[in-house]
Amino acid sequence: MVAFDYAPAIALLPFASFVIALFAGKYMPKRGAFAGILATGGSLVLSIWMAMTVAGGDTYNEELYTFVSPEAFDLHLGILVDPLAALMLIIVSLVAFLVHIFSLGYMNDEGETGLPRYYAGLGLFTASMLGFVLADNLFMAFMFFEMVGLCSWLLIGFWFRDDAPPSAAKKAFLVTRFGDYFFLVGVVGIFVTFSTATYAGSESFVRLAEEALAGNVGAVNTFGFDPQTWFAILGLLVLGGVIGKSAQFPLHTWLPDAMEGPTPVSALIHAATMVAAGVYLVARMYGFYALLPTVLAIIAFIGGFTALFAATMAVVKREIKQVLAYSTISQYGYMMLGLGVGGYVAATFHLMTHAFFKALLFLGAGSVIIAMHHNEDMWDMGGLKDKMPVTYWTFLAGSLALAGIFPFAGFWSKDEVLYEALVHGLNDPLLLGAYAMGLLAVLFTGFYTFRMVLLTFHGEPRSETAKNPHGVGWNVKLPLAVLGALAVVAGFINMVPVAELTGANIEFLHKWLEHGITGVTSEHYGELLSEFAGYEAAELSPLIPAVVSLGLALAGAGLAYVFYSGGSPERHTDRLGSIKTLLMSNYYQDEYQVWLADATTRVARAADTFDQGVIDGVVNGVSSVSLFSGSRIKRVQTGVVTNYAALLSLGLVALLVVFGLIGGWF
Repeated sequence: MVAFDYAPAIALLPFASFVIALFAGKYMPKRGAFAGILATGGSLVLSIWMAMTVAGGDTYNEELYTFVSPEAFDLHLGILVDPLAALMLIIVSLVAFLVHIFSLGYMNDEGETGLPRYYAGLGLFTASMLGFVLADNLFMAFMFFEMVGLCSWLLIGFWFRDDAPPSAAKKAFLVTRFGDYFFLVGVVGIFVTFSTATYAGSESFVRLAEEALAGNVGAVNTFGFDPQTWFAILGLLVLGGVIGKSAQFPLHTWLPDAMEGPTPVSALIHAATMVAAGVYLVARMYGFYALLPTVLAIIAFIGGFTALFAATMAVVKREIKQVLAYSTISQYGYMMLGLGVGGYVAATFHLMTHAFFKALLFLGAGSVIIAMHHNEDMWDMGGLKDKMPVTYWTFLAGSLALAGIFPFAGFWSKDEVLYEALVHGLNDPLLLGAYAMGLLAVLFTGFYTFRMVLLTFHGEPRSETAKNPHGVGWNVKLPLAVLGALAVVAGFINMVPVAELTGANIEFLHKWLEHGITGVTSEHYGELLSEFAGYEAAELSPLIPAVVSLGLALAGAGLAYVFYSGGSPERHTDRLGSIKTLLMSNYYQDEYQVWLADATTRVARAADTFDQGVIDGVVNGVSSVSLFSGSRIKRVQTGVVTNYAALLSLGLVALLVVFGLIGGWF
């Protein structure tokens, strides 16, 4: 029995649960939940089997179905399982499995309607993301990239009878589609560029790009640009889709509104599926981006700025899920920062740890929301620590990981991202600026994280609901316990500072990603970064940067304790004055986007008026003259033969008179 023969089933099992829940869910216990649990559980088991096989040194790349024969370029469905894909398969299937279990406690309240549609959406969402992870070419990746966006629209707008969820779903769909337009153009551009040098998958076109830049391949169409410039244009176009899906500035505004969806959906979207898709795409194509130093610098700067920008907005939010939403934007900024500075392993590491602790925090928030009878306002909470011990201790573990406190998972991964940014930034002022923004965001992260913990669980209850919270069942506590354990121990697979200090061989993730298919390994990416991007790391111990980062995180947590450990939360937040208004209004980004949309509409209307009034006026005027003349001339056509004979005679006489006058006959 060969593990890779069952690779397609990893995505097909959740798809089967989608079909079952959609068509038979209303006849099933829990309306299709068990089908989803069994399917995602099966995907998790198969994913672990794949990872064990990859750990043995095997990889898998197989074409399943060809749409277009490779005479011009290749369009096919294919599967690629290498160390990166195997790791991501486990992350997605594990979080999806736990979200399905959690949904039993969150979504099966008395009176909840549409549950078959909900579980069908979760199944299709999971299948789409797993299909995206398994994709071995850009054509297939784009298909599943769009499927993920469609599923997010369906699930965010699940409570479509209310006003806010449908609006949030449309916003998420439209904003991410805007980025996907660039991605689509980039994919078409890549096909056209390499159409004369057929490639079978993403890793193949990456190798062709390397050869083209090295001057060894002439059969690429760069439309008159030099290869470096043209490839940079293609890389930026694909990056447009990444910025939209991974909610990076300026296409991040959809994500906070997506909190209108059910909380388990928020956990799945923000931890392991839709928002992770953009970062995973850059990691999957990293051999291409490693050739493009300008594009990498842009990625790093966008990531550093987004990490800081989103963190500042989280410090004033009242709703617990809103804090986590802006935290998600900020943390994916760190991943983009890591990829931009050449820290491929560091970014992948943070992608993994973030999936665990952010899923934990969202599900923990869901547990609190259940207890608070679906009230999300932290101003009404407080005093839940003793009433919800399992939720509190697991949520605290996730918060410590998010804030980057030693020795929790987020400390190791975020610290490695910042370390990579620093050692490469010492040779590049732009990268150093991105590092500075990421480092400053650590202070804000520590502050808003522990502000959230203190307002939710500590102090005195600030409402009657907080005094008598609703209980939660095992289906809520079990996912929290599993993710809580991972938030504690997941970082131990790559302890770079400890390895530096002790010389111990504990950089397991580095070794995991160093091997695989030729041309798509972290070792190869390092060679490309040195050769094409000119990235050279400065000699610097990771211990001092780690201590600085930890000190800032603790300082932020300490400030949160000083301001929010007692008393009225409004009083401390109101001290910010106009800054609070600015941050609560999200820097007026939505207003700006609405203004921009209105301005674009006005320009379009003016253009339409000019088109109809001037262009069409001239065209219609000319046509009116022709029509008028034709309507008069056509009267000559009477159908009477004697009239035609008379006209011919008159015409002949007229011609004779004219020629006679000209020839002097008269």
